[in-house]
Amino acid sequence: MTTTLFTNARLIDPEAGTDAPGWLLIEGGAIKATGAGEAPKADTTVDCGGKCLAPGIVDIGVKVCEPGERHKESYRSAGLAAAAGGVTTMVTRPDTLPSIDSPETLEFVGRRANAAGPVNVRPMAALTKGREGREMTEIGFLMDAGAVAFTDCDNVISNTKVFQRALTYARSLGALVIAHPQEPGLSTGASATSGKFASLRGIPAVSPMAERMGIDRDIALLEMTGARYHADQITTARALPALERAKRNGLDITAGTSIHHLTLNELDVADYRTFFKVKPPLRSEEDRQAVVEALRTGLIDTLSSMHTPQDEESKRLPFEEAASGAVALETLLPAAMRLYHAGDLDLPTLFRAMALNPAKRLGLPGGRLAKGTPADLVLFDPDKPFVMDRSTLRSKSKNTPFDGQRMQGRVLATYVGGAQVYEAE
Repeated sequence: MTTTLFTNARLIDPEAGTDAPGWLLIEGGAIKATGAGEAPKADTTVDCGGKCLAPGIVDIGVKVCEPGERHKESYRSAGLAAAAGGVTTMVTRPDTLPSIDSPETLEFVGRRANAAGPVNVRPMAALTKGREGREMTEIGFLMDAGAVAFTDCDNVISNTKVFQRALTYARSLGALVIAHPQEPGLSTGASATSGKFASLRGIPAVSPMAERMGIDRDIALLEMTGARYHADQITTARALPALERAKRNGLDITAGTSIHHLTLNELDVADYRTFFKVKPPLRSEEDRQAVVEALRTGLIDTLSSMHTPQDEESKRLPFEEAASGAVALETLLPAAMRLYHAGDLDLPTLFRAMALNPAKRLGLPGGRLAKGTPADLVLFDPDKPFVMDRSTLRSKSKNTPFDGQRMQGRVLATYVGGAQVYEAE
């Protein structure tokens, strides 16, 4: 087997919590050794030029619009965007048309994903049929077909009895359930977070308490069932104490947040800019800072893109009517660098949330620089400045809130299983 040596690298190791110069050796698609002293000989040598070498990003919650809406995003275009963004594993959502709620649909998705794209794809399946919150899917069969987790995405299961039964069944199989903490009665139809700004703009809004009420209900059900649970997006300060108590009490609970809620706030909507309309809506600056701190301390475990492609027709509408969501596979890393350059989070902490913790939660082997783990790597320059131009994005849809903004941090190369799948021009 051939060996490749990465020298003159700044190794970002989220497991050890270190950011230090060194070298990394790969052989046969896996990491063979790392070190800081004299480097061993290898068949091929890559000089990293003092740039950062980190585990590839494991992105939970990527929407790829196959089947049903291929004009918005295909596995091919999403895979190319992921590679360009340093994402080596996409964990895809089941909110497609139709929903991924049967082994047949899941197997179709698996075949399409692995044939079309250059990065790893791990699909999630729906928790209830059609994501309608009425009848549980065949969780065991779906796990056998390759589902890594179960979620109805932003369709909150309002029938608590159905959710309790699904959690109980998932617990018996050891399946991970990913939920969207929100009180659906309060949040339905909301486009912004309650407050002075939403009132002045006349935008229908939802209180941050809706998230708190949603997480409180889910935690109570976890106490009943003992299931494995992950909250897809915690975005408000009000929800954090409940999460902290649940973890302290030993429940099997983790939580994530999205890059948009970490780097933007409700005022970015400005004059009804629909590219800033996401779900849940952007929060206050105080909430944003609280969530950043929760990620720093480890209370919030994962950071993801929540990549949600929408076409121009569904975004070029009045704010209330416009579709929610933003593409973020290519902007996740440069947007995260805003937090690094602001001194809020260091690089090992960011990659703990973007790579190590998602891989651990899903039982995947990546997210590390340890010997024997897959050589899924991203080489990037955290300081390289550029102006974001959405027309250059590899995603079919271009709905990014960062269009025209000055950013820092570019991916130079991405490797999956030791093979280079992206190189910056």
